[in-house]
Amino acid sequence: MLDRMRSQPIAPQVFETEPVPHLIGGRHRQTGRIVFPLDANDEQFQACALPSAGTLWSYTIQRFRPKSPPYAGPESFEPFAVGYVELPDAVIVEGRLTGVAFDQLRIGMPMRLTVIALRTDPDGSSVTTYAFRPA
Repeated sequence: MLDRMRSQPIAPQVFETEPVPHLIGGRHRQTGRIVFPLDANDEQFQACALPSAGTLWSYTIQRFRPKSPPYAGPESFEPFAVGYVELPDAVIVEGRLTGVAFDQLRIGMPMRLTVIALRTDPDGSSVTTYAFRPA
């Protein structure tokens, strides 16, 4: 479990950890269309909790360090899986995949949202992000 006193999310209003980890999406007030992430400045959308479980829709392995910015990960790079997870009756979300060997990933596998440490800042605080792991 991450130390909440010394951790901070990668960005505000992207995910919450209580009562269970979930992403914060936006529901269009007139059409009901759901988006992620929520643009808190767009009054056409109302914040809504997205489902915490879904299905792996597509994936790839990131084998080189992405350009900075916008990449905000650690300086030392290790390949990671990234995929699109379909959250039922909501939206398809891109995110890191964790807790599974690359050769075990399969389209259609059930996934669950989790929160992981992304990097440690110079002040010692942990920056966290959301990811999906096999359910």
